[in-house]
Amino acid sequence: MKREENLDGLRQSPKVDVCIIGGGINGISVFRELALQGLNVLLIEKHDYCSGASSALSRMVHGGLRYLENGEFKLVQESLIERDRLLRNAPHYVAPLPTTVPVFDIFSGLGNGIVRFLGLSRRPSRRGAVAIKAGLSIYDFLTRKRALMPRHQFRGRRATLAKWPRLNPDIKSSATYFDAWVSHPERLGIELLQDGLLATSGAMALNYAELRRTENGQYHVEDQIGGASVAVEPALIINATGGWIDIANQTLFSPEAQPAPLMGGTKGSHLIIDNAELRDALADHMIYYENEDGRICILFPYLGKVLVGSTDIRVDDPETVRCETDERDYILQSLAFVLPDITIRPEQIVFQFSGVRPLPASTDSFTGRIPRDHFCTVLEPSEGGPPVLCMIGGKWTTFRSFGELAADMALERLGRRRRVATTDRPIGGGRAFPADTSVWLSQVASGKGFSGARMAELFARYGMDAEAIAGFIAAGPDAALPHASYSVRELQVLIRDEAVEHLEDLLLRRTTLAVSGELSLDMTDAVLDLLAQEKRWTPGHRASERHRFLTLLNERHGVGEDMLSARNEPRSTECDTTAKSG
Repeated sequence: MKREENLDGLRQSPKVDVCIIGGGINGISVFRELALQGLNVLLIEKHDYCSGASSALSRMVHGGLRYLENGEFKLVQESLIERDRLLRNAPHYVAPLPTTVPVFDIFSGLGNGIVRFLGLSRRPSRRGAVAIKAGLSIYDFLTRKRALMPRHQFRGRRATLAKWPRLNPDIKSSATYFDAWVSHPERLGIELLQDGLLATSGAMALNYAELRRTENGQYHVEDQIGGASVAVEPALIINATGGWIDIANQTLFSPEAQPAPLMGGTKGSHLIIDNAELRDALADHMIYYENEDGRICILFPYLGKVLVGSTDIRVDDPETVRCETDERDYILQSLAFVLPDITIRPEQIVFQFSGVRPLPASTDSFTGRIPRDHFCTVLEPSEGGPPVLCMIGGKWTTFRSFGELAADMALERLGRRRRVATTDRPIGGGRAFPADTSVWLSQVASGKGFSGARMAELFARYGMDAEAIAGFIAAGPDAALPHASYSVRELQVLIRDEAVEHLEDLLLRRTTLAVSGELSLDMTDAVLDLLAQEKRWTPGHRASERHRFLTLLNERHGVGEDMLSARNEPRSTECDTTAKSG
């Protein structure tokens, strides 16, 4: 993942089989698929890898229970298959999640479900026990051959309130089933990328770069970091930019040959809340509930905090989405409905995020009815040049199968054959996953001279790759950082090996410091100093980078500098006195 090496490689050999634009989870997935087939493939990402919708997902890995109401049985079946594959192929990041649905009615939603299934126009309504039972029975039927997780079960009102006493007492019953969740979605994207880069010497990737079409119909890669412009000659272009597909197509076609709009995304916002009462009230389950308007919301434990969301609002410009005040109020109102006696204070909202669901263009007045399925379409430039394969739609859970679909279409176009399947191929730190992790951790910790607790932290972050990370840490003098569970050499290896170009890459995506609400101002400055040293930034560049990050954190994620300062570790009186006397 060395930037200059990739640019030099392009200068020496500008012809590539496929150029993929868009380094989100779907773009990275098709990159890995094609690299494993031995193609010369180039991935270009305008910002950082997995920095758009791929970092703003609900963290659920699921079949899409509510999609059954739209009649999307094929999508639900595919999603459940891919969910189970991720449980096997990425066990270090993807784990089962018991999910409980509070039920407030018995027959409600039956008529609405039938009408929606037939494709007729009708607003969403509350689902009763019968409708939920039908949906979960289909869920169980679709997974009957694999049976990785228990079948669903219903509880009566008394049993439900005994287990979840803080739930709205108006419930009639509850239903519990199993889906899954992902702890580090952005890191899983980096591991997929690394898998592709290691597969063949013809695989290259650049973040903070753009593919530009010149007036004479040629293409150039514009490097936003170093300012270089390098010619590239792709036989095929894959547009995997999600909510940005139409915007990207404007740069790939001449003004006279612009294609019709393909996308019509909606925005989903989420909050991360630090409230022990709320976390304990969940009893380690996700609560998958309907707000009073029938909108599906979720609530589950995440990295010691609680994740709650989401909204579903049409957007025109994916570049500027953020969680607005009215969305935040809506999410908190929905939370107050399902858990009425738990109060959330403003300072307990430690992080918020918003992303664009890459949905197909639709005129449907109700966003929840827009299909969530994925497909590819090929655009042939009338003025000549390579065809553009556009990846339309998709959800995070199905990134592998979507990447496989796009890759197979690309291979057919290029007259190449698939030689490697990814259905059962472990991802990154999921390789050679031990049956007994405690034994493995003990052995590695002993061999590297680490404490068991420190090794367990690394394992939670990197899976089996933790051994290599630990080896790097142990190979040189290390130093502590303001956040006790991180050290200088751990972050150094991420900076050097994972294409970190900005502070946000490290604090928002390569680590979970920001999203978990554990990032302090002291830690921010310490990591910035380390990054500036590694990148040899001038004091002016360092100051600019600090301003950039703090502005982004405040405007996009609702975390101001005052909140970061409040998380600083308090100094002792003795230390303060010493500092003053010195």
